[in-house]
Amino acid sequence: MPYQGKYIPEKDDFYKLSRSKVDFFLNCSRCFYMDRRLGIAQPPGFPFNLNSAVDNLLKNEFDYYRSIQKPHPYIEKLGLNAVPFQHESLDKWRQNFSGVTYQHKELNLHLFGAIDDLWINLDTEELIVVDYKATSKGSEINLDADWQIGYKRQMEFYQYLLRNNGFKVSDTGYFVYCNGIREKERFDEKLDFEIYLLDYTGNDSWIENTLKDLVQTLNQDDIPDFNENCKFCEYQKKTKNVKN
Repeated sequence: MPYQGKYIPEKDDFYKLSRSKVDFFLNCSRCFYMDRRLGIAQPPGFPFNLNSAVDNLLKNEFDYYRSIQKPHPYIEKLGLNAVPFQHESLDKWRQNFSGVTYQHKELNLHLFGAIDDLWINLDTEELIVVDYKATSKGSEINLDADWQIGYKRQMEFYQYLLRNNGFKVSDTGYFVYCNGIREKERFDEKLDFEIYLLDYTGNDSWIENTLKDLVQTLNQDDIPDFNENCKFCEYQKKTKNVKN
């Protein structure tokens, strides 16, 4: 059985590591080390309950088309010969603490990540990774912001996990991006969305070297240096010498 929580260098069992923790490492190796090796976690963020509601509604909608094996209108709009993918493990793959899993024997890692959806291209028999996003802003909806590198890595990691489970996976995935419309005269107890279908061509070649660096970091005894681009590291530096 894989274990989780604090990493133990001398332990032979697979260490359970989520997709989000890999992204955490890329954002700040020091904070990652303190969290996974020392058990000192960052303060938790606030739950995005409206985003979760949008996710559930989209899943329900796509599941209907999955049950009848017909393309959703969004798929037709993209001009794809595809339908939502049916698989007995889909519900498990969508759960946060199980997800799609892969045991990396060389690094002793039990990797996992929870997907939103999968389509299958009927022409190529490739799986298409689909991720739902929800926001509300007046500016253009795209994937160009620096912080959205996390979205791209997320999709690439899902592609990597599925490939290591023996599936044929398309490099191109899609974000179903729901933008809440603010410019309305009345609320009327209803939030309307404009839907954007954004394609992204992934490249998971960064993952293997990242995982090797990650394990090497976990196995070292020294805490990594402060990261000048990390707000949590900045806070630690500013407060460590504060006295009453």
